[in-house]
Amino acid sequence: MKTYTLKEGEKLVKAARNAIELYIKSPRFEKSMIEKTLSEFNEKAGVFVTINHYPTMSLRGCIGYFKAIGPVKRLLVEAAIAAATEDPRFIPLSVGELNDVVIEVSILSEPQQLKGTPEEIKKEIKIGRDGLLIEYGYYSGLLLPIVAVEEKWSVEKFLENVCIKAGLHPHMWKRSDITLYKFQTQVFREEEPNGKVVEIKMER
Repeated sequence: MKTYTLKEGEKLVKAARNAIELYIKSPRFEKSMIEKTLSEFNEKAGVFVTINHYPTMSLRGCIGYFKAIGPVKRLLVEAAIAAATEDPRFIPLSVGELNDVVIEVSILSEPQQLKGTPEEIKKEIKIGRDGLLIEYGYYSGLLLPIVAVEEKWSVEKFLENVCIKAGLHPHMWKRSDITLYKFQTQVFREEEPNGKVVEIKMER
């Protein structure tokens, strides 16, 4: 996983905000306009964009790509617009809300599949460092590393909640026929709407 500088992270967050604002104001805008400003971000990686209310930091939208199915510059724009307008948990973001939210960008590492007994799996996961993805047939759920930190979950609670996110019974992660992955992230976030961008440091 490439490590981004704060300057690069700042560029990604500002591009995400620009994409959201332009799309809300004019859905037909050319997404390539934003991509061209990110010409150096050609590497492939998973990308998530999170939108939080300010100052409560309650969730307003979060969508992204777990798999590196394209370059960061394209996935970032797509994820930003989707987080603002397509998260099924919320109504689409309005122009009037743009100054009341902060934008957060997470770049994901290559996922590592977790195997073994439930106890062995738990030992492989570190709160603050790892995020989780669970897959079972048509069901899937993902939780970013920062969620477990903010919610103060134990490893077992984290595993149970990724099951719940996927619409599964909380203890499904213990079954041998599910697929479970861990991954790491690098996270950049505005301190306030349109404000200074900082890196959210977590354990690695």
